[in-house]
This record gives sequence, structure tokens and C-alpha cells, in this order.
Amino acid sequence: MKTTLPGDAPDYRFSLANERTFLAWIRTALGFLAAGVGLDQLAPEFTTPLLRESLSLLLCLFAGVLALYGYLRWLNNEKAMRLKQDMPYTGMLKLISVVMALVALAMIVLVLYGR
Repeated sequence: MKTTLPGDAPDYRFSLANERTFLAWIRTALGFLAAGVGLDQLAPEFTTPLLRESLSLLLCLFAGVLALYGYLRWLNNEKAMRLKQDMPYTGMLKLISVVMALVALAMIVLVLYGR
């Protein structure tokens, strides 16, 4: 298969590792999407409809951002490997950790004080 990316083909082991990392980002995005849809559809009495739908929408939007970011990260890593450059560093891990902590905190507050 011919590719349009610049540079030489990297060792297949590195290319496959990059692909597995991309799939892990997609799997994480699917988890957030499932949480958003599940919260909206399976917990109708969780809290007020506006708050529940807002939280669901934020989870689903975050899933879309993660999926897009996973692809862009894969692409940048693939280009770096082909051009024999250093791999780019990602600060997204901090953002994901903060978002997950905020969602968990919001869920705790809603469960304890929402009823």
C-alpha cells in the first residue's frame, strides 16, 4: 500500500505500536461516549433533566475531541518516525485527568446532594 506521508517507512514494530496507541485513544473516546449516552438514556431520574443532558452532552463532546486528538497524535507520530525526528510530547494526558476528576466530582455531588 502506498502512503502519501513524507519520509521513509519506519520499522513495522514502531508503526504497529503507534497504531495500538491510536486505538487506545479511540477506545477511551468510546468509553466517554458510552458514559454520555448511558447517563442520558439509562438514568432518567438521576438529577434534573437539564443538568443530566448537559453532563451527557459534555461527555459526548469530549469523546469527539479525544477521537480527533487520537488521530492527529497518530499522524504526528507517524510523520516524526518517517522523518527520523523526536516524537512530539503530549500535554493532553493532564487535561484528560482533570476532566475525569471533575466528572467524578460532579457525579459524587449530584448523587449525594441531588436527591
